[in-house]
Amino acid sequence: MVPVSRFLFRWVVNALALAVAAWLLPGLAITADAAMVRTFGSAQTATMAAYVIISLIFGLVNAIIRPVLAFLSIPITCLTLGLFSIIINALMLWLTAWLSTFTPAKLIIDTFFWTAVLAALIVSVVSLLTGWLEPKERRRLRQRAQRD
Repeated sequence: MVPVSRFLFRWVVNALALAVAAWLLPGLAITADAAMVRTFGSAQTATMAAYVIISLIFGLVNAIIRPVLAFLSIPITCLTLGLFSIIINALMLWLTAWLSTFTPAKLIIDTFFWTAVLAALIVSVVSLLTGWLEPKERRRLRQRAQRD
């Protein structure tokens, strides 16, 4: 039960971080198409569902592709003293935006450098801050499991 609740917690944190980034940056938007609005009955409910879908795609991209890309970019990350990891995060957002074109929920990023990089910074900071809200018991269990 603990891994499922942790997954759901991280999923909600990703959705919240993306919502904050979309609220702060005018070049970033998460929208639901007309089919989602018809399915959910209202535009607000469809938009909330779009945030959930986009955060799921973003979580999958971060879980599957980001570790490989981070490993392959270790030399340039070391050379830039870790700043290249921001570019990697922006690339993950850009890839999520591309993948979302195949779903009824769309993540729209107008420019890579300013919007995607700033969104990556915002998502990282919001995820860090909301990650501290994770109960200490779960954190302790997770640390114990990582040690074993």
